[in-house]
This record gives sequence, structure tokens and C-alpha cells, in this order.
Amino acid sequence: MAYFSDRLAAGRALAGRLRGRSGLHDAIVLALPRGGVPIGFEIASALLLPLDLFVVRKLGLPGEEELALGAVATGGFQVLNRPLIEHLRIPPAVLKEVEAREERVLADRERLYRGDRAAPEVHGRVVVLVDDGLATGASMLVAIAAVRAQKPEKIIVAVPVAAPGTGAEIRESVDDLICLRTPHPFGSVGMWYQRFGQVSDDEVRNLLERARSHLDCPAATRESRPDLPLNMKKQGSPERFE
Repeated sequence: MAYFSDRLAAGRALAGRLRGRSGLHDAIVLALPRGGVPIGFEIASALLLPLDLFVVRKLGLPGEEELALGAVATGGFQVLNRPLIEHLRIPPAVLKEVEAREERVLADRERLYRGDRAAPEVHGRVVVLVDDGLATGASMLVAIAAVRAQKPEKIIVAVPVAAPGTGAEIRESVDDLICLRTPHPFGSVGMWYQRFGQVSDDEVRNLLERARSHLDCPAATRESRPDLPLNMKKQGSPERFE
């Protein structure tokens, strides 16, 4: 049974859970692209917070890319799975080649989405990390470690749905976890959405631009700005969440 009609609806449900919490006035919403961006857009629009991206790229073993040797992330952060690298006896030259390739891809993705804008400053700020769901949570754990290295005031992870074990692991790694559903058995993230199509690069750029325009009009609210997606709350069936 799907809990959410689409990512935007899930984002609205999360925004409702976050609304009214103290200490978010200077927060920043960082979405893991691409699926996390519609979620982050709704949260940022509802709370009038800045929205940006936090890109994570897995360092896949050549020929077996699903096997992660580590990851690189926004801000030049890198984490390596040293035990696995040593167990597989990965030559340093191979590791450097994988690192260089994924760092180029990461830089290209950030340039595509962010243009010439610098990566956001998170030191001393409350950071809300957002994705459309957590299966293994591997990318989110890397994002958490990378953000924590920049010494934020607090890290909050907000997701619509997570595997129970993954949610418990993430909760231990952050200051707060907002998760609306932890179904068991879990299956995959997409199972819990009625519509779970791929988010395009154009959609990512469009949502980022719209989020910036909302900040340029701070008086805008759901009542005064009917174009804000939060006014879509009457469309479709109501969301169910804990």
C-alpha cells in the first residue's frame, strides 16, 4: 500500500511535521539529488528556508560498481572503506583513478545544478538533510559525516519513509530524525509512492530556482501565494503518516 501519492505530497507531509519546531529560523535544507529535491522544495517553501543540494558519489569497484569502496561528497569530503580496500587488495593507482573519476562527475553534477554558485556554508547552522527515502542509508550516512565535518549546530534528517533498521542507524548518527513511515517488510523506497518516476535534471534546476524566488518574497505564505505547491494539499487523497 502506497503511503504517498508522489514526492511533493511526501514533502508536504514532512513540512507539516517540521512546522512549529523551534530553532529552525536560520536552518538550511540540503537535498540529496535527484529524488530528494522535490521533498526539500516543499519543506523549504513551507518554512521559508534556503534550499540547496548535497551531492554524494559512491566510489564503486571497477567492474562491480555496486560494491562501494567509499564515497565523495559536496565540499571535497571523502570517506573510504579501508577494511574492504585492504581485503580486496585494491592497488592505490586503481583507487586514485576511481576517486578522480567520481570527483569529476560530482563537480559536473554540482555545476549542472548550482551553476557558479558556491557550495552552501553550514558551519554553525542547523542543517536539514532530505531524501525521498532510506533503504540502506549509505548515501545519507556519507552526507551526515560530510556535513558534520563542517561543524553545524545541529543535523536533522527528514525522510518520508525508511527501512526500520536503517532508520534506527540514522537516528543514532544525527541530532534528530523525522521519518513518517518505517514499514516492515520494507522492499524498496518506490513501493511506498503511487508515482515514483525519475526526477529530471531540468526539474531539479527548476525547483532550486523556484525555492530561491520564494526567499526573495519572504512575505509569501500558502494563503498569499497560491502558486506555492503547499496549496495543492487538497489534491488527491490525504496522506497517512505516524
